Amino acid sequence: MKIIEKDFHISSKSRDQMIDITSQVSDIVGQSGITNGDVIVFCPHTTAAITINENADPSVPHDILLTFSELMPQHRPGYRHGEGNSDAHCKSSLVGCSEQVLIKDGRLNLGTWQGIFFCEFDGPRSRRVLVQVRGE
Repeated sequence: MKIIEKDFHISSKSRDQMIDITSQVSDIVGQSGITNGDVIVFCPHTTAAITINENADPSVPHDILLTFSELMPQHRPGYRHGEGNSDAHCKSSLVGCSEQVLIKDGRLNLGTWQGIFFCEFDGPRSRRVLVQVRGE
């Protein structure tokens, strides 16, 4: 089994944002030379996350972020974390820090409407995404 590890940086422009990173991950998979296996996309930040969802209609990420802001508002009585980003930590834990995607014939085996998103919950910031490609 061959293992390739790469990373890339991404900059968010707002506090809450979902950024489509499918093309960056796809490029890394293509450059790896691995035709069958999997790829893990990992976010090493406690106020950001990685998810897979629809990338064809921009209203979907908007609706997801709207729902998160209603469920976990930035300023909520009772938060104790002193940095003012408790909601971002909660959102990150709910979404998760990584996704795994199968690779078939050298390509991401995503559904027709699926894309990989970096979820920013405490921006704007410069962030890092780790990618591990494994397989043959």
